[in-house]
Amino acid sequence: MKSKALIVPRLSAMMFLEFFIWSAWYATAGLVLSNYGLSSIIGISYSVAAIASIVAPFFLGMVVDRFFPSEKVLAILHLIGAVLLWMVPGLIESGNETVLLWILFIYNVCYMPTIALTNNVAFQNLESGSKNFPYIRVFGTVGWIVAGILIGQLGYSDNIIIFQIAAAVSLLLGLYSFTLPHTPAPAKGKPLSVRDLLFLDALAMLKDKNYLIFIVCSMLICIPLAVYYSFASPFLGAVGFDNVGSVMTIGQMSETLFMLLIPFFFKRFGVKYMLLVGMIAWTLRYVFFGFGAPEEIAIFMYIGIALHGICYDFFFVTGFIYAEEKADEKVKAQAQSLIVLVTYGVGMFIGSLIAGELFNSTVTAQGSEALQQWKNFWLYPAGFAAIVAIFFFVLFKEKSESPDTLVRKKKEV
Repeated sequence: MKSKALIVPRLSAMMFLEFFIWSAWYATAGLVLSNYGLSSIIGISYSVAAIASIVAPFFLGMVVDRFFPSEKVLAILHLIGAVLLWMVPGLIESGNETVLLWILFIYNVCYMPTIALTNNVAFQNLESGSKNFPYIRVFGTVGWIVAGILIGQLGYSDNIIIFQIAAAVSLLLGLYSFTLPHTPAPAKGKPLSVRDLLFLDALAMLKDKNYLIFIVCSMLICIPLAVYYSFASPFLGAVGFDNVGSVMTIGQMSETLFMLLIPFFFKRFGVKYMLLVGMIAWTLRYVFFGFGAPEEIAIFMYIGIALHGICYDFFFVTGFIYAEEKADEKVKAQAQSLIVLVTYGVGMFIGSLIAGELFNSTVTAQGSEALQQWKNFWLYPAGFAAIVAIFFFVLFKEKSESPDTLVRKKKEV
């Protein structure tokens, strides 16, 4: 019973630190690289995180969740991550691009599994996990916001010290994780199944044309999303924002608000139009960035960042719910893993590479001329997102229904 004492604040602290680490370096890493003369590798540096998102589920499925307690693996991965993050500033200062990219890749392979591990620790140690988990997970978003505000207000948005801050907190979470309640390996004793690892049951769901369209559009919309993650911070720095880290947390504040509004909108619009609104918001975000750039119209930037709540919640959260309700009980985990792989893995990888090439070929000047080039830069992902939205609207024929209706129909089959 002792290990269960104060479980909610202990798990909340875990979530806070988990996402503080990610936010501390990830949100403005592009601006840091640009400030140290490494703009040409911004796209590639973000693509390695996407590759890690592809590798991590296999690593987690084959080793971690079958043999070791989640809290111990969480601790070890964050301790290794602290060492790797501490190495990054020196590599940036020396301009050692190749080693830097390898270190970032290895770090992300360590970090990405910890997201699932923290979820598992929370679910297994909470009473009524599915009901109470959101109250724990929200502290992750709070951690992301606090890190961004702290980095921005201290004036570190374009400084290599962000990696040292992330390393220090990673060390803290690594040590703290050893104190978390014992959480046995979730799949201990379960035979290793190639069918599970290759998502074969989830892939069978693609026989449903509407679900196939949903998966394809989920992957495609992550291409312009990667442009935002990679180049929003260098862009905000170029148009004159000093506290970029703080400004970008507006997106997470918006995300928290719209997360609470999702049930309300679901009942009125259903799945199809929720997803569609999310895609349209992507287009509008980049239009605001593009047309606000030449004149440095700050309000356009704020609106574009604030649209992150609609972009993320209306598409990704709605998409996860849609997949959950479409899948049979035994396929639910595979269905969710497949979405993560095709979005944060394949989609973000392709998008990061395209974003890097687009930036290197488009934004080549300095000063006011560069701001005009930034306009052209943002109009490309705006147009792409609009095409994906039209593609989805025309081809996705499933009636716009709420999750409750989907569940009822599935039970009737």
